[in-house]
Amino acid sequence: MSNVYLDHAATTPLDPRVLEAMLPYLKENFGNPSSFHSVGKEVKDALDDARTRMATILHVRADELVFTSGGTESDNLAVLGFCRANRPSTALRSAQEVREHTPAQEVRGHIIVSAFEHHAVLEAAMHLEKKEGFEVTYLSPDHDGLISVDQVMSAIRPDTLLVSIMYANNEIGTIQPIAEIGNAIQKYRADATKVAVNSGFKATSVASGPIFHSDACQATGFLDVDVEKLHVDMMTFNGSKMYGPKGVGALYVRRGLKLQPLQFGGTQEKSLRPGTENVAGIIGMAKALELVQADREQESQRLTVLRDTLIAGIRERIPKVRLNGHTTRRLPNNVNISFMDIEGEAFILYLDAAGIYASTGSACTSTTLDPSHVILSLGLPYEVAHGSVRFSLGHSTTMKDIEYVLETIPPLVAKLRALSPVRVDPKYYE
Repeated sequence: MSNVYLDHAATTPLDPRVLEAMLPYLKENFGNPSSFHSVGKEVKDALDDARTRMATILHVRADELVFTSGGTESDNLAVLGFCRANRPSTALRSAQEVREHTPAQEVRGHIIVSAFEHHAVLEAAMHLEKKEGFEVTYLSPDHDGLISVDQVMSAIRPDTLLVSIMYANNEIGTIQPIAEIGNAIQKYRADATKVAVNSGFKATSVASGPIFHSDACQATGFLDVDVEKLHVDMMTFNGSKMYGPKGVGALYVRRGLKLQPLQFGGTQEKSLRPGTENVAGIIGMAKALELVQADREQESQRLTVLRDTLIAGIRERIPKVRLNGHTTRRLPNNVNISFMDIEGEAFILYLDAAGIYASTGSACTSTTLDPSHVILSLGLPYEVAHGSVRFSLGHSTTMKDIEYVLETIPPLVAKLRALSPVRVDPKYYE
């Protein structure tokens, strides 16, 4: 029996070159980077070097990177930290309302997110909505899993503080038009500022427009993460999604933005993330980022061939299936298929017994049997969501692995369908 790991979207194995870079800081170079003696300073220099190397790849200033414990904390800091620190306390007007001399309106603070964001963003926004009086607009993607620029811009209002749209979806792999959305938001802010100045209003009485955050955890290994080109103000990164260590992440925060910390007790990371830094993890993440960005075009081409072979093989050999997400605007390693008339959780167990390791969705919600909120956001019913399986390919995936998967899954699907009472409406088949 083969062992085929197809859950790289959940986590990736540690690259041996990353481990090699980390080892000195797990052993002999053990100092605290906040210490003033030479043992601590040596580690502080290595930490600063890792920050600078990451900043160079991302085209940001080194002091614009905040290191965290992972993608979830970075997302939480972006959403909770920014909105709490910048909630408007006075009445505001949009640029259009200034032109039309419309009276200012009282505001509550408004957030825009996509309906299929990672739970680290969604639940943070929901908390602000339910517990702290903010208002949230949840944008539904189209049937291919795309959010349009027009959707975002139409949802913006005078008190919109933050827009958060993930770069590439962690379940269906759809790549969002982040650069176009970011560019439109920047133009909106520039127009609002210009109107305010020309109309003689104080900046505090006119809405300058929202800040744009994007979760890039899944995208980092395959897409360009130059924040200047993407026009983002904050961006989330995660070491474990790019063959780096677990338990380390980063948040890019554009210089000048004000965030409220979620934790207290130290001055590390500009007091936004107090506590002794995970030095070995940060050095490992910096090395991992360098490696995946250097190889991303070649690796993307290789994985795209394997991905498309798997999709075509499933469609040819198994009836009543549906590819979830965009057919071409998707990550090169992502295959999300709904197998009609079966339960995805049962299928995962059968696959595991055959040495194939996949998932039904985000690993962060694997302990619940609730259907994927991502699949439901596409307008698909519960039965389709329950039958969805995500295969996410990686460095170790070969064509032999794909052939083994294609040989193995048809009889498993047939067996599960014979046992299942579920019957999905044929209109949802491809």
